[in-house]
Amino acid sequence: MVVGSSVSIFLRNLLLFAGGAVMLVVTSPRLTGLVALVIPLVLAPILIYGRRVRRLSRLAQDRVADVSTHVDETLWAVRTVQAFNREGQERRRFAGRVEDAFRSAVARIRARAMLSSAVILLVFGAISLILWVGGHDVIAGRMTGGELSAFVFYALVTASAVAALSEVVGEIQRAAGATERLFDLMDEPADIAAPAEPVALPAPAAGAVAFEDVTFHYPSRPDLAALEGFSLSVAPGESVALVGPSGAGKTTVFQLLLRYYDPQGGAVRLDGVDLRAADPAEVRARLAIVPQDPVIFSADAWENIRYGRPDATDAEVLAAAEAAHAREFLEALPDGFGTFLGERGVRLSGGQRQRVAIARAILRDPAVLLLDEATSALDAESERVVQKALERLMQGRTTLVIAHRLATVQRVDRIAVMDHGRLVAEGTHGDLIAGGGLYARLAALQFDAAS
Repeated sequence: MVVGSSVSIFLRNLLLFAGGAVMLVVTSPRLTGLVALVIPLVLAPILIYGRRVRRLSRLAQDRVADVSTHVDETLWAVRTVQAFNREGQERRRFAGRVEDAFRSAVARIRARAMLSSAVILLVFGAISLILWVGGHDVIAGRMTGGELSAFVFYALVTASAVAALSEVVGEIQRAAGATERLFDLMDEPADIAAPAEPVALPAPAAGAVAFEDVTFHYPSRPDLAALEGFSLSVAPGESVALVGPSGAGKTTVFQLLLRYYDPQGGAVRLDGVDLRAADPAEVRARLAIVPQDPVIFSADAWENIRYGRPDATDAEVLAAAEAAHAREFLEALPDGFGTFLGERGVRLSGGQRQRVAIARAILRDPAVLLLDEATSALDAESERVVQKALERLMQGRTTLVIAHRLATVQRVDRIAVMDHGRLVAEGTHGDLIAGGGLYARLAALQFDAAS
């Protein structure tokens, strides 16, 4: 609004003010001096109420953000809302947030109205004073009636310009309050950034991963170590499963490898290079992740699969979909691969979304593959199909697998057992069962429950 309209209004009225002020001086320097005495009084409400408008504008923007957040959250979970008969409560919560936004807007508009009315009152009060003084000058013969009329005309032009400028100042203060939120974010220093002279990763990519005595605390939990003295080496082409109870630090391993965070102690290396010394974009280019809850964008299958490698040809996308056992159901859609998959892929089943995510990872052809509970939410039939796609994807590349269902990790080369952020055991499924300990207890619980 400021760029589209307020700037032009500001410039136009600034020119009117400047031209009117010059003509006032030319017509009657004495009366112009009286006008100049009023200017500080006009500036006072602009400075006082302008700050208040700016503060209230930011508050109103915060309340509008609350409304938007509530709408997005509720619509995304609309089936849960309906399942628990919470429509009425959600409507009332939404109404409450809208009322908060409305009250904030009213407070902002009231302050802006006070600003404009104070400026207009002072300006036209000054004109009334000029008419009174100028009338006496006409009676005394110090100026003609025509000069007074001309002076009043120029004064009205100047006063109207000042009143319009006060409106624009209010609008600019509103914009400033709204953009403060953006500037706060933009001024926040990035914790993860490429060094001034990043170390290049060796080419071609091998996919060797190493965690060396890593200690890490999440910023929100500085007193609790997510990883403590954690060391793990994965050779190129090796598949390793991370197993352990919830909160053991398995997901944190992925977070550090993708360099969403840096460890407070130790080092994470990819192909021998400390991730802190490398460019994060180059590191992530060698990784691909298939998450437990796959992300499907509001687009067609072509764009979703090609997200892994935007320059891929149609033939390469089809080959990736074939390898992920996704081509058959995608081609069966009304417009084939060009079918819109809905927001967050709502037109696909869980297993279909998972296979699209796998196709995206296959197309990326990463050196290191990260599988985060990729089959845990699937039924037995979908899991079997997805597992076949994953086995094809894992061939010839380094793979790290997070798994709670131990039946899915018996074919990996090695299992790393984690507990409370530490590596407590390593080995094959048979070795760990024979050795007892945490893995054997977890396996006994799962397999006994299954039987």
